[in-house]
Amino acid sequence: MIDAPKTLARRTVGEWTQRHRNAYPTPFVDMRVEARFTSPSGRVVAVPGFYDGGETWRVRFNPGEAGRWRWKITSRPHVDALAGEGTLEVSERACRGYLRATPGQAWGFTWENGEPAFLMGDTVYHLFGFAHCGGDVEGFLRRRKSQGVNLLRIRVPVSRFHHPEGYSDWQTRSCHPWGGSENRPRFDQFNLDWFATVDRVVQLCERLEIGIEMIMEGWGFEFPFNSRSIFTAEYEELWLRFLIARYDAYNCVAIWTPLNEYEYYPNGDWNYKVAADLWALRIARWMKATAGHGHIVAMHNGPRLPPFAERFRADPEAVDAIMYQDWGTRDRDQGWLAIGIEDMIAKAFEGWRGSAVFAEFGYERNPAFQLKLPSHEFCDRDHSRRGIWRGAFCALCVIHGFENSWGPWMELGQDQPGMADFVLFRKFFTERVPWQHLRPAPELLAPGDWEAGRRPLALATPARDVVAAYLPAGGSLRFADASAARTMEWFDPRSGATTPATAKAGAFTPPEAGSADRPHDWVLVTKTR
Repeated sequence: MIDAPKTLARRTVGEWTQRHRNAYPTPFVDMRVEARFTSPSGRVVAVPGFYDGGETWRVRFNPGEAGRWRWKITSRPHVDALAGEGTLEVSERACRGYLRATPGQAWGFTWENGEPAFLMGDTVYHLFGFAHCGGDVEGFLRRRKSQGVNLLRIRVPVSRFHHPEGYSDWQTRSCHPWGGSENRPRFDQFNLDWFATVDRVVQLCERLEIGIEMIMEGWGFEFPFNSRSIFTAEYEELWLRFLIARYDAYNCVAIWTPLNEYEYYPNGDWNYKVAADLWALRIARWMKATAGHGHIVAMHNGPRLPPFAERFRADPEAVDAIMYQDWGTRDRDQGWLAIGIEDMIAKAFEGWRGSAVFAEFGYERNPAFQLKLPSHEFCDRDHSRRGIWRGAFCALCVIHGFENSWGPWMELGQDQPGMADFVLFRKFFTERVPWQHLRPAPELLAPGDWEAGRRPLALATPARDVVAAYLPAGGSLRFADASAARTMEWFDPRSGATTPATAKAGAFTPPEAGSADRPHDWVLVTKTR
């Protein structure tokens, strides 16, 4: 007998529960449940089911069309109690729906209802672990929601350690997702106590309408992902299938990312290799065949080159989006400027036909913490802010991260200073300019002799009726054509204040210079009258 919903609102998660006396030594392997849902228009959506302990198997499904659906669930081997069929009445519901990768529209992403998606994200790799170990995850999520964050980068498997000294001292209980132990895992078993916690956090994100980039495998240098003779292709498929079966139905699971810094495949060596590209294409195609709801499949890079169009030229439609990382400069002298980000983005995405997010450029350092990761030492508030604006002036949505909540630390009740700048960044793009129509327009700025990292960046609408220029480190700028009558103002990315802008001898100079060693950054906005 299947406990099945009779009615459901469109884009709502429904659950089909089957009960069967479990006589299987490894039920995650020994029994496979599949479901097929046929929409009123005849479209068929196939989704896998999953074992959930005791005598319980489940199927989760989220209909994207109103009307009468037909469903059929089968099992292999066949068991009457796990098989059945029926109908589902789906009512209409006004909602934005799933996130879609739409290259060329907005900044590469729209919601199903056609609304452009301005993604502003936070990296909280171990959020599921924080919840499992008693952290105030709900309070943290509600605060991030109020700040405009709508996408979180979260890993399903938690790591206790990030080299060289990044031990996660907050872990007060095991976050191991498999059976066995952390040193001797049983990949044919899953820790359902852990997944009950993951369920609770995912369902909270669903209620708050905060998206998740679900990172299915962690860094490739860590066990077991660096041991492909143990974590074999068969066990990898079992793992990925279980995650898809359990979470693919949720609206909030906006993006599936199979492996963090995918070039670590297959041996944990962080260098570019062709084998990793072949793995990425194979896994992306398998996921699209298995995950019936059609969420975005993305890859997260380590090495920035060669360009992604070159890497994936054998199957350019397999990967929907790149969750791109480049940290810019992060040394003592130049870390505050985050130099080089826009230049590397241009190289990495030359010829790329998919979507992209600027998803990683450092983690804002909290000087009150022990320096566990030397690479973070000079990633201060200035580095955070400039990284955000450099990425956005490449017409990419931006995800950041903070040591308080990134990984080895759990300080969920307090924000670091750069979060205030991130909130102002969002307000600028969503309230002051038509962000979805802005594209890079370097040709609008007059050439100049700029030091490294200080060249102004420009965005403009196709009609050039709105132009924004970012000065990363003060100075002045000139437009190549200053003939149009415009209203002009300076926007301060540190305070959100605006000041009327006027040119002197054709040059625009910000109201305040800042210090000689760290000039202020500014944004100039011009609009045709």
